[in-house]
Amino acid sequence: MDSIKEIVLQIEALKSEQKFQEAIDILETNIAKHNNDYRLYEELADIYLYKGELDKAIKSINFALSLNGESATWSYLKWFILLSQDKVIEAIDFLEKSNNLLGNNSEVLRNLGWAYTLNGENERGITILKRALNIAPGDELITEDLAMALIWIGEITEGNNLLKKIGKKIMT
Repeated sequence: MDSIKEIVLQIEALKSEQKFQEAIDILETNIAKHNNDYRLYEELADIYLYKGELDKAIKSINFALSLNGESATWSYLKWFILLSQDKVIEAIDFLEKSNNLLGNNSEVLRNLGWAYTLNGENERGITILKRALNIAPGDELITEDLAMALIWIGEITEGNNLLKKIGKKIMT
């Protein structure tokens, strides 16, 4: 296994334990040694996003982009940054790119469907959300997003049935 992949796995484990400062310290040490590997910057951006440090996340992800413009991860993280800045159309572009690179990733599809729904393209958003749910039928986040999208277009019964399925409060 390559050393960067081992570092990324270590960082992922630390993130799951919410040991963000320890993960940042490890990343900073390794970035000094491997400053041309985009994966380290993507991990750093992900941590900064979680911590709500948007400016640092943007710098990290843009640097990752300069190193590898074909990374599905940076495209995915970039959409999140743009969406948090209310730039839905630009966010959709990055999700589409991420979807093209990853293909049939339920999490990317969930966010793409939700972004289209937020952009007022309800039918397209719902179609994509249904596709995501077919890929990951037990995913509660996809189910909830699909339910809300259906409720927004007036399909209240169908949306509420999905919410019931995952134990969420029914909308009226």
